[in-house]
Order: sequence, then C-alpha cells, then structure tokens
Amino acid sequence: MRSIISSSKLIAVVFSALVISAFSCGNSNNSSSKQAAKAPAPQKAVSISSLISEQQFNDLFPQRDKFYSYTAFVKAADELGQVKIKVTRRALSVYQYIRTDKKTGKSAVVRQDVDWNEEWAKKKPDSTFSVDYGNFCTQFDATLNKKELAAFFAHIAHETRHGVNATYTDGLMLIHESNTALTYIAESDEYPPVAGKKYYGRGPMQLSYNGNYGLASNCIFGDPKILLNNPDLVETDPVVAFKAAIYFWMTPESHKPSAHDVMTGKWQPNAVDKAKGRTPGFGMTINIVNGEVECNKGDNMYNMNDRIGFYQFFLKKMGITDANCACSCGKMEPYRYSE
Repeated sequence: MRSIISSSKLIAVVFSALVISAFSCGNSNNSSSKQAAKAPAPQKAVSISSLISEQQFNDLFPQRDKFYSYTAFVKAADELGQVKIKVTRRALSVYQYIRTDKKTGKSAVVRQDVDWNEEWAKKKPDSTFSVDYGNFCTQFDATLNKKELAAFFAHIAHETRHGVNATYTDGLMLIHESNTALTYIAESDEYPPVAGKKYYGRGPMQLSYNGNYGLASNCIFGDPKILLNNPDLVETDPVVAFKAAIYFWMTPESHKPSAHDVMTGKWQPNAVDKAKGRTPGFGMTINIVNGEVECNKGDNMYNMNDRIGFYQFFLKKMGITDANCACSCGKMEPYRYSE
C-alpha cells in the first residue's frame, strides 16, 4: 500500500480508545472570544451545488472513477447536511452522542458509554460540543466556502490518486486501498469488529479500522452496526463513500480540531499549539489528516507537497486564491494522543 493511503490508518488506529470531540480542554480552548470575533460572519447555508457545477467537478477530476460522480457528491453533502450531533464527555473518556435529524427535528441518543451514570463520572465537569454537517463548505461567504472545498478536494484527490505525478488530474481514481487482505481490526468496546469483516481503507478519505467505521456509522446513520456489519458500503455506495469523507472533514478529534474549523478560521492555536508550530492554514489540515507521517519533516516531504500541489491547482481552477496560505507543515509538530 502506498504511503499516501496511510493517513487514515494513523487516525483510525486510535479510534477504538478515542472518540471525536472539540472539548473545552481541546478545540474550544483554542478559540478565545477575542479570537473567535476575527472569524467571518456566518452566512445562510446553501447547497454545495451552488459552489460547483457538474462540469466543473468533472473538470477537476478528469480521470476519476465513474463511482465518484458529481450527483453522488451533492447528494451526500445535502443528506448529511440534515444531521447534527452533540457530544458530551465526562471524566475524560466517558461519552454521550446525541444525533439530531434536522429535517424531522427528532433527536436520539446514539451512544452512551456504560460508565455514563457512575458517580465518579458525574462528579467531573461535562464538556460539550456540536457539529452541524450542514456547514460543510456552506457556512460563510462564497470565496471562503470555495477555499474550504478546494482544500477538501486536495486531500481526497491525494488519498485516491493513481497515475501521473504533478499533473493533479489523477484524483478520485481509487475506491479502496490496493491491499484488501488487510483487516485493520483494533480492540474497541464501543465499536467491536464483526467476525469475517475487513476494515481496510475505502472511499475518498480511505476510512479504516472498525473504530472509525463504527463511529462514522453512528454519526451518519445513527446506528454503528450499519457500517460495522457492512463496511463494503463505503466502496459500493458512492453516496455513503462521500458521506464518510465529509464526516471525517467536519468532525474534530479530542486532541485536535476539525479541518473544517481550520479552513474557515474558527480554530485558532492555543499556547501549546503555537509552541509546536501549529498555525492556521492548509498546512494545519495536513497535520490533521496525516501529521504523524508528513509533518515536522522539512519542506521536501513528497506527500505533503503533493497535497499542497493539489490545493493550489484546485484554487486556480476554481478562480480563487489563498495569498496568505500557510501551506506547509514541514516545521509543525504532529499531534500526539497523549496531549
């Protein structure tokens, strides 16, 4: 398996013991009220189809596999956009997930850890965050939304590229990783693997490991068993494949922000981040996606530069610029799960 596919593996391997969040001890501390005031004012959400046409999508991915259609991408964004989640954490590692269908207004607890009502857990202050998937590339003005979309496209193109180097025309070609014999199973109380199933990398973000499949399924469908029982959906249903990629892009982890928050200016580094060279910009999204492999290794790292090349290529094709792009993560320390 090529190293560019390894990003989701590094993220996924810890999901059996780690859930996604942006808590007061994590991402929310990164944005003080003063810093948050610098973020652009939110605009009324619009469909992703208003940002990019089918002709433009096909032009960006001329060698794409027909599996990755414009129709599937728009449907995935619009349907997942009807979902939001609220995550509450107690005692550092006890979680409750509430999923809301915005179309019906109905909310349901889709995860509540067994220790949720233990006295020792309830004594610890709760920390809560929400993710509205309808904000994917639609939350702010058209220019910022397009810049975020270019960044998202850059990562999924790099993760699925297969063909010609440095032309940036070979994205969205791979549906799954080359070595499908690998099972990618990790211990998880919340999202145990199903016997006989393999959780190798699939889809635009190469979703991997049972922990990732279960958590993504919880957020997307409100039922972890859907993807745990049938991980092949991410390579046989293009709408599910794109939903899994958007879910990853939008949902922060406990120790680092979401790529969405970085690209829209909602995230600002705290003192620890600054000390470790983490700054807002496209380079920070590389740190989120694959920092362990590609960041803090200087500016000549091939995979990092390939992502940057895709980003700059897509910006130009979409008629926008990122003049102050902090594109490199070459001097940026990757996140450690002990942070």
